[in-house]
Amino acid sequence: MNKDSLRIAFVSLIILVAGFGIAYQFVEPAPPRAITIASGGPSGAYFAYANRYAEILARQGITLTVLETAGSLENIDLLASHKVDVAFVQGGTGDAHKNPELVSLGSLYFEPLWVFVRAGLQVEKLNDLNGLKIAAGAMGSGTWAVAQQLLDINQMPTDAPTILHMGSNEAAESLLKGDVDAAFFVTSPTSALIGQLLAEPAQSQVKLLNFIRAPAYTRQLRALSAVTLNQGVISLGRNIPAHDITLLAPAATLAAREDLHPALQTLLVRAASEIHKDGGLFEEPGQFPSSRYVDYPMSDDAERFLKNGPSFLERYLPFWAAVLVDRLKVMLIPLLTLMIPLAKILPPAYRWRIRSRIFRWYKDLIRIEQSALKTQDAKTRTALRAELQTMADEVRDLNVPLSYTDEVYNLRLHIELVMRSLRPPLQ
Repeated sequence: MNKDSLRIAFVSLIILVAGFGIAYQFVEPAPPRAITIASGGPSGAYFAYANRYAEILARQGITLTVLETAGSLENIDLLASHKVDVAFVQGGTGDAHKNPELVSLGSLYFEPLWVFVRAGLQVEKLNDLNGLKIAAGAMGSGTWAVAQQLLDINQMPTDAPTILHMGSNEAAESLLKGDVDAAFFVTSPTSALIGQLLAEPAQSQVKLLNFIRAPAYTRQLRALSAVTLNQGVISLGRNIPAHDITLLAPAATLAAREDLHPALQTLLVRAASEIHKDGGLFEEPGQFPSSRYVDYPMSDDAERFLKNGPSFLERYLPFWAAVLVDRLKVMLIPLLTLMIPLAKILPPAYRWRIRSRIFRWYKDLIRIEQSALKTQDAKTRTALRAELQTMADEVRDLNVPLSYTDEVYNLRLHIELVMRSLRPPLQ
């Protein structure tokens, strides 16, 4: 490669580097390698699921720290105060107007409200519990958020001394001991605590309330859905439950701050698909994760994933490679906007550069020829011949690409032509 080619290539490289430098200012930063999720108590489904999310994200090099909390309401506060990046939130407990900076990554599964009542009590409807001792969930928990709404619409006082606030394990223990008459739980049917209360010998001590007025509740509280715990679904051999039971169920959702990196939002939804896609006792396969049953606006990235699945890059590249390519795709803009014009400009520029090395001699050649026509002084013409001979020697040493040698030879012919006009006539 000659010097002219190197100069033009160097200038082009500087232009491209400058373009990439400007474009890089608009490249989205890389996602953080560690985030925190607010779960719930260690005995609850949120905590168990959070650890499954942590395992899946660890495969992609992301550390997900699981933070134990009192439940949904505390999780929302932690999100709003920037203390966690993502959290499990029970449907119906979030307020998009109060926390506009939060988004939903989708609903995950139905999380039924289980109301267990001491055996022997004549309780057919929720308001039959009025005046009895009720363990209605810990303050700040999703259980209390739902219980409070249900007590309100049944015109039952929520601040009565018979309304007790305690965690799930304490509530179950108090119910089995007979210290409370009823206990509310909002949790997955896979919870060990629910399994304990539904199994024998607990069934001789407590019974599960059947929400016979479920349609009325779901019309007044839109965050709730009616689901059926079918006869024998817990244990066919022991026929647990002994008959179909209707329950009210909010949906467990995954919420995040809207400034959580888009790649991590997509990765979390992808993990949710892996964990929840098969459904359960109350969910059909493929029903979750879903953009329904959410309190906060859906994240654009999450909704796009739920609608279209993983992108082309996510299907065929590891997470970090897909993120890197996606981040740097903005660099294609300067590549295209600069390379296309450069491809049109560089060949003419190269030709101009080479030909300018040849044509610059013509200025002196024309000057010498015009001087020769204006004078017949022997001394002056001798000096012009010497100058012309120097030019001829320099042109002979001129190095140009083969495709331009014809122009060099034309220049040498023109130099020889002027040289002839300066030679003295033969005597």
